[in-house]
Amino acid sequence: MKRDHSPVLPGDGATDYARYMRTDALLDLQRSPAEMIHRDELLFQVVHQSTELWLKLAAAELTEAVARIRAGEPAAAGPLLTRATLGVRLITDQLEMFRHLSPAAFEAMQPALGKGSGAESPGWRRVQAASRQLGLAFTDHLAAHGTALAELRRADPTDPVHLLAEAMMEWDERVSLWRVRHYQAALRVGGHAPDGAEATVLAKLIGHRFFPELWQARVKTLHG
Repeated sequence: MKRDHSPVLPGDGATDYARYMRTDALLDLQRSPAEMIHRDELLFQVVHQSTELWLKLAAAELTEAVARIRAGEPAAAGPLLTRATLGVRLITDQLEMFRHLSPAAFEAMQPALGKGSGAESPGWRRVQAASRQLGLAFTDHLAAHGTALAELRRADPTDPVHLLAEAMMEWDERVSLWRVRHYQAALRVGGHAPDGAEATVLAKLIGHRFFPELWQARVKTLHG
């Protein structure tokens, strides 16, 4: 008997895969060849649009991690944070694509970008907000249980709160590495001078930490 492959899901698309994944809409989000002023716009858009998707996932995982901590479930929050961290690792890796984007090509496509800037990324803004909430939830959890950071650093390495703190530091580090790679890409492709205004802003962000108190506690533990 011939199997019926006709779609059963509602929506647009010739198959259920297309309807569920919304591939018609997804693949129509990039500028068409007729709209492009340079063919490398496709590369540029794919990298940034996929970055927005991974950041959307990362923000969702961070938000759920905050909810788990607030519910007194730090053991459930750690794996969620690990997933968010992997998302940032993936968007860092895909910056390698910009090695195939020359400064001349980037300059040629500049008019198509208008005044757009990565600082306007909605995904990044959601991640920033969720990270701040994560830090507050963690601090409140420690306070509610009368736990000092110095004690936590010497705690049983299998303790859920200890593991969560380690996951938070890993998140912080991965975000910092992403910023470093982005900074280098800006210098390489964007033609920014290392001491220019744009590059200076990016360079300052490299040293930012969402959870500086965790890093400080680590230093105090090692040298205390």
